[in-house]
Amino acid sequence: MANTVPHDAAEMPGGRLGARRPATALLAALTVALLAGCANRDSVTVGSVPDDYRTNHPIMIAEKEEVIDLPVASGDRGMTHTHKVALDGFLDGYDRSATPLVTISVPQGSGNDLAAADAAADFRRFIHSRGVPASRIMMSSYSAPAVEVSAPVRVSYTAMRAQTNKCGRWPDDLANDSDNKHYADFGCSYQNNLAAQVANPSDLLGPRKQTEVDAENRDAVIDVYRGRGIADEFLDKSEVQY
Repeated sequence: MANTVPHDAAEMPGGRLGARRPATALLAALTVALLAGCANRDSVTVGSVPDDYRTNHPIMIAEKEEVIDLPVASGDRGMTHTHKVALDGFLDGYDRSATPLVTISVPQGSGNDLAAADAAADFRRFIHSRGVPASRIMMSSYSAPAVEVSAPVRVSYTAMRAQTNKCGRWPDDLANDSDNKHYADFGCSYQNNLAAQVANPSDLLGPRKQTEVDAENRDAVIDVYRGRGIADEFLDKSEVQY
């Protein structure tokens, strides 16, 4: 006579169907755990992900000394046109609201020291004419390296500038990299160029205060919009004739 399984074997603790329940429950628990791990995968930091170049080369706001060396020949008498153009461009970045101290350093003991002193006096008057207060212009001197050398007149001032660390760092061999990360100099030139293009470094620290609204111009624009009209400046530049 063939063996038959009782109808209530599923409810029996020792039955075959009853024995499958713990295994099924364990499999379900493992599945839930795996799915939970997948759901939190964004919080896991993978070591092979390349570093961010903005972290490696951050843009910092700090004081920087702006310097220009103006060569003066021993036969020059005062400031030349070349000096005037160069100095005018150099003062273009001078913050007249902060009025930092401008230092004019004249060489001593060089072959052109007399001509340099005359030129420096003209530099002082020219800088003052460009809006720098006379009290913020200081004359100083430095020793020339040799008598036969024509030392330049140095003009300098400090200003707040956006800058990054120095580029050109190659501490490791690029071919010997198994970490799948950016090399040390990656993104440095880009960050330096971006910092140099910022006109006001404080813009990197936070937004400026909004200017007041031109109520009259706003009302005129709203009236044109309500009348379903087209602004005159748009019609002048548009190639489509309505």
